[in-house]
Amino acid sequence: MSATPPPPLLKRVPPGAWTAFAWCAGTAFTYLTRVRLPGEVEPDHWPAAQLYRWDGLAFLVLATALALIAAALLSRRPLTAVCLMLTAAVCETSTLGVGEIPMAQFLAVQTAVYFVAAGGPRRTGAMAVSLSLALLVFYLAVRILMGWNVGTSAELAVALVTLIAWLLGDAAHRSQAHAQQLAARTAEQAVTAERLRIAREMHDTVAHSIGIIALQAGAAARVAATRPEAAREAMSAVEHEGRETLAGLRRMLVALRHAEEHGTGQREPVAAGLADIERLAAVTSAAGVRVHLHWVGERRELPPDVDLSAFRIVQESVTNVVRHAGALSCRVTLDYRADDALVIEVTDDGRGRGSATDTGFGVAGMRERVALLDGEFAAGPRREGGFRVAARLPIPLPIPLPAVAR
Repeated sequence: MSATPPPPLLKRVPPGAWTAFAWCAGTAFTYLTRVRLPGEVEPDHWPAAQLYRWDGLAFLVLATALALIAAALLSRRPLTAVCLMLTAAVCETSTLGVGEIPMAQFLAVQTAVYFVAAGGPRRTGAMAVSLSLALLVFYLAVRILMGWNVGTSAELAVALVTLIAWLLGDAAHRSQAHAQQLAARTAEQAVTAERLRIAREMHDTVAHSIGIIALQAGAAARVAATRPEAAREAMSAVEHEGRETLAGLRRMLVALRHAEEHGTGQREPVAAGLADIERLAAVTSAAGVRVHLHWVGERRELPPDVDLSAFRIVQESVTNVVRHAGALSCRVTLDYRADDALVIEVTDDGRGRGSATDTGFGVAGMRERVALLDGEFAAGPRREGGFRVAARLPIPLPIPLPAVAR
C-alpha cells in the first residue's frame, strides 16, 4: 500500500525558476547572436556601441536584477512580477540598438504569462497578457512619435507568441479545474455508494435480528403456560437482540438518511463479522500473501454494525495488500484491551502502493465507514516502508429499553 507518488522532477520546478531560466537563456542567446560563431562570415546582429560600455553593462545588471526579483514574486504577486519583467525587457532592449523588443528579451515575459494564466484566476491571466501586449504597442508608438526606426513585423511576431502563451496557460487552467471537478464528483459518488452499501448491510443485519426476535417471541408464547423458565429465556434473548438492533439503528440512521438513493446494483453477501477473519486470512494466504493475525485482549461479542465494519476494514486493507503492495505478508492486529473501543491495525512492508490508488476507493470507503460509527481512522505510508491502516471503532453501551408496565 502507498501514498500518492511524487510528481515528475520537471513538474516540481517552481514557475519562478522556469521564468528565471527563460531570462538567462534569452540573454545568452542575444549575446551569442552578436559574435561571429564558427561557420559564420559575420555575426547575425552587429552589437550596438553601448552594449559593452559601462552604461550598457549597468543596464544589463539592472535588467537581470529586476527579472530575478520578478521570478521570486511570480507565485505570490503575479501582476507585480509581470510588470517588473516588462521593465527588465525594456531596460535590456535599450542597450541593443534595435527598433523593437526582440523575442529573446520577451521570452521570460511569455513564460511568466503562461504560468500566471495556468496557475491563477482567469482574470489575473487576462490582465497579465493585456499588460504585455500594451507594452509592445506603447514601445512602438513612442519610437514612431520620436521618428526612430521600428521593427513592426518582428514586434507582431512577439505579440503573437505572447498571445499563444496566454492561450496555452488558460487552456491548462481550465483543464486543471475540470480535473478537480471530476475528482470531487468521483469522490462524492464513491462516498454515496459506500453509504448505500452500508445501508444494505445494515438492512440485512436488522432483518436477521428481527427474524430471531420473531422466532424467540413465538417460542415464548407457545411455552409461556407450560414451561415458564423456557419462556423467560426466550424473552431474554428477545431483549438482547432488541437492544443491539436499536443501538445499531440509532447510530446509523442520522448518517444515512441524507445519502442519495439512486442506483440499483447487486446485493452483496454480508459477512458474519470478525468470526470470519481466520477464513479471510486463509484465503489471502492461498492468494500468495501470508496474513499474521494478532488478537490482543479478551475477545468479546460486538454490536452487529461494529463487528461488520471491523471485518470490512480488515478485508479491504488485506485485499489492497494483495493487489497493490507487492508484499509477501501483512500483519493484522485486533486490540480489545480498551473497554469502549476496538482498535484495528493492518501493516505491510511492500512498495507502499495501496488503497489510495485503487479504483475501488478503498481508503475513502473505510474512512466513511469509520466516520459513520464516530470512530477514528488513519492510513498512510510508514517511515520504515510499506503502508499502515489504523481504525478505532467505539463500542457503545446498549440502549436500555423502556420498562413494560405490568
